[in-house]
Amino acid sequence: MLSTIILFICALFLLVTVHELGHYLAAKLFGMRVDRFSIGFPPNLFSYRKGETEYVIGATPLGGYVKIAGMIDETMDTEFMSQEPAEDEFRSKPVWQRMIVMLAGVIFNVLLAVVIYTLVTFSYGEEVIPIRSVPGMYVEPGSLAADIGLQTGDRLIGINGEKVQTFNELFSPTSLTQRDVSFLVERNGVELSLSAPADFLDRINEEGFLDPSYVIPSVISAILPGSPAEAAGFEAGDRVISIDGNEVAYWNQLVSRIQSAEGELLIRVERGIQVLALEVTPDPADGKIGIAPPLPRDVFDIEQVDYSLPESAVFAAQKSGATITGIVQGLGKMIRGEISVRNNLGGPVAIANVTREATENRGWLGFWEITAFLSITLAIMNMLPIPALDGGHVLFLAYEGITRREPSPKVRMGLQQIGFILLVTLIILVTFNDILRVLG
Repeated sequence: MLSTIILFICALFLLVTVHELGHYLAAKLFGMRVDRFSIGFPPNLFSYRKGETEYVIGATPLGGYVKIAGMIDETMDTEFMSQEPAEDEFRSKPVWQRMIVMLAGVIFNVLLAVVIYTLVTFSYGEEVIPIRSVPGMYVEPGSLAADIGLQTGDRLIGINGEKVQTFNELFSPTSLTQRDVSFLVERNGVELSLSAPADFLDRINEEGFLDPSYVIPSVISAILPGSPAEAAGFEAGDRVISIDGNEVAYWNQLVSRIQSAEGELLIRVERGIQVLALEVTPDPADGKIGIAPPLPRDVFDIEQVDYSLPESAVFAAQKSGATITGIVQGLGKMIRGEISVRNNLGGPVAIANVTREATENRGWLGFWEITAFLSITLAIMNMLPIPALDGGHVLFLAYEGITRREPSPKVRMGLQQIGFILLVTLIILVTFNDILRVLG
């Protein structure tokens, strides 16, 4: 719990600081007076004044704000409206300058993601699995893959009508969040297109989808000492070809047959040029016989692709663009009711859990990758046309730019208050939803 909280605060602190820094630097660029630069909300832990600006760190790490003189913001301060606009106030500047100031936070969040992806790609490169090296797959009856129409032995070769070069491309956010998702498969030398069901994304969240484990062959890489498999005479390198007369070719298929069986099993294995019949009874405590699968690296021709710094920047920009497209398309599906809001919309608890899981699985690499993803998510969420968010301010400015007149302070204040209430309500709902999801 402590590590989860610390990781969550670190990620959020970085994202909020960069976002507010964008607003701050843009405001200073156009000669606007910044009264306060705050990371976190009250109560205040630290404050320091330099020149005209007070710099604050609050105890509640769920956001931040830059208070620009002459601007109606989340502080709801309108006392300045009774006075003539000063030269260094937000309201005295041209619409295009104010628009840039409001967009700067979002732009900085996207730039942060690009920088992180660039450095990660340059430092670690990318591991890809060429699609040519991926054999057929095992499709479990009743699974999402089976409902799509995939069959055991099929080879995935493309998505949404386009063939791919790597296994990784099959699961890009841009492809999976399109309105109609379909997969290209090769079955007995014939290419087929299979459409995914309408609840495809929801079911991925609930039960998962294809990953490399579904195409790992039924080859035993190791035997657990003292296990039923060792007692029965299994050896590392054996290839299981049938269980109780039922053909087996894939590791997940092997596991499924062992776990669904009762009592003693007759397992045939290939060992060199021999075919042996071995009898084994799974451990009644866990239903296992004590064998280990081969590692994906031993099965696939995994390629390490290294990039120069300029190539890493291009790759990072493309990845950021694909992430933006995927999130926007996903939101569209949510708004249209094509995917569940409950299963796909997360708040602070979900962010903390995802950050922890990414770090546990991939260390600091996972932390930086999820931070980049969350930075893009924060940028998109801030552009929603809700008063009190950057998108709401941009909407007001767009109205002023088109009509050549500013909305009245009363209207703006009313909409700001409504927007703030909506925002707080949304945070409460998604947090409650997160807790329900964690509790199952």
